Amino acid sequence: MIDNKTMIEEDDLNEENEDDLFEHHRIVADAGQSLLRIDKFLMDRLANATRNKIQNGIRDGFVKVNDKPIKPNYKVHPLDVITVVLPEPPRDTDVKPENIPLNIVFEDEHLLVVNKEPGMVVHPAYQNWSGTLVNALTYHFQNLPEMKGNEGRPGLVHRIDKDTSGLLVIAKTELAMTSLAKQFFDHSIERTYNAIVWGVPEPTEGTINVNVGRSLKDRRITVAFPEGDWGRTAITHYKLLKDLRYVSLIECKLETGRTHQIRAHMKFIGHTLFNDLTYGGNEVLKGTVFSKYKQFVDNCFKIIPRQALHAKTLGFIHPATQKLIQFDSELPNDFKEVLDKWEGYVKNH
Repeated sequence: MIDNKTMIEEDDLNEENEDDLFEHHRIVADAGQSLLRIDKFLMDRLANATRNKIQNGIRDGFVKVNDKPIKPNYKVHPLDVITVVLPEPPRDTDVKPENIPLNIVFEDEHLLVVNKEPGMVVHPAYQNWSGTLVNALTYHFQNLPEMKGNEGRPGLVHRIDKDTSGLLVIAKTELAMTSLAKQFFDHSIERTYNAIVWGVPEPTEGTINVNVGRSLKDRRITVAFPEGDWGRTAITHYKLLKDLRYVSLIECKLETGRTHQIRAHMKFIGHTLFNDLTYGGNEVLKGTVFSKYKQFVDNCFKIIPRQALHAKTLGFIHPATQKLIQFDSELPNDFKEVLDKWEGYVKNH
């Protein structure tokens, strides 16, 4: 087993009703408690919790003292009430195998790469206990390894969110899990996404190096913290692939993999993902005021009823051969159809 600090913080999969945070731990400090940093205090009291993971949870607002968010350098005082809350209730780690087809693009004895359809949740969680990728994996494969502290999610070393399509690598052995998790932790995995965004980025190529973290006002979303006083380091390299006047096709290369990183970063620079309900991309953000244009956009929303984001490529060092292997995937049909619609609109107007 490997330490859960190596688990990459990927896109959240459980967006519905995340306003309701569920209490997992409640600890009352003793009357004689000496002043002690909150991360050190919790390390002594939470099983399998690393300091890194505790600090990340504090920055994301999942640790509260006396019902208020605190910073990682907060010092616990006597009789402080410390609570750890999460967007989902404490979960049962038993996973029910389900005969769900998998789109496997590569497989050997150590790992497999799957192309996830939009709408499929990666692992069981609150309101999505069945029909997930993990339910399918446990049906098709036996004895997949589990990361320490991440029980109930066999084979997973990263994840993408429910309505994002594209490539995921799954570990079949302890060797593969250890190697892949370290590569994610070291940010050495090669990952590019394609996205349709509102507007045309200027400059057409660049790097967004801005902290992101859970919004302090709305737990469902990730926001940018340009001052760097909250959240975690997040780096996205973007490049314009196709200018379609009011929207554009871009490529995003991830250096880090924070929750909703691309979605938050692109909104921060003024180019929200097309039809991204959570971040306001389901409104007409660029273009004309004519009713025919709005009808055209609404028709496009119906074609791709999700954020237009696809995990297109994946590259990593194979755990056994130590050679770089790379995978590419086609854009899904809804993605391609919307691009065709916009290309036709630009040509005819």
